[in-house]
Amino acid sequence: MAINFNILALYVVTVITAIAVPGPVAVLVAGAGLAGGPLKALKTIFGTNSASLVLILLSALVVKGLFAINELAFDIVKLAGACYIAYIGWDMFRASSSPDDGPAAVQPRVGGFSKGFVMAISNPKDIIFFASFFPQFIGITKDTNASLALLTALWIILDFSTLMLVYLLVSKLLKPAIHQRMLRFSGVLLFVIATGGVVMASASIFRLIG
Repeated sequence: MAINFNILALYVVTVITAIAVPGPVAVLVAGAGLAGGPLKALKTIFGTNSASLVLILLSALVVKGLFAINELAFDIVKLAGACYIAYIGWDMFRASSSPDDGPAAVQPRVGGFSKGFVMAISNPKDIIFFASFFPQFIGITKDTNASLALLTALWIILDFSTLMLVYLLVSKLLKPAIHQRMLRFSGVLLFVIATGGVVMASASIFRLIG
């Protein structure tokens, strides 16, 4: 299988940049790690990776023309996803206000496989992202199916590695004394992101049904 390494290099740089930019998933992973340590961050990343696989599969079906997205249903799912992100943000903010009894005190409440999965899967715009993103790099091999498989494998590897690196950098660079404040900031950031999502999804729904 001949691989175009110029496209491969561009894909790797683009994916790392897209994942590392602070968004709901990166913020959740960092918050989970600060609250519960590396194992909690790892479980959260496994959850987000699993969701990515589902979204990539749906995106591949869109690319192949085997799956169409209903705009109204899509916006309703986006609204529900934004509400869930707000819930996670509030949960993280509450955890940051707990008595300072160490990671064990807040570990059950922040992050984990299920929260990581639902957080990532509730962000359906990723279906559109993957469906528009993958075709730009489909020429990485001469076979479409092989290209999709390679791009998917690389995404999972890079997603896991980048998110874990984000957590490690945050945990190592920040002093333990300000971990709680960082956790509180992460919760607020998620809530702000969710508010924007709710406003945009609601406006789109009203436009469609109006």
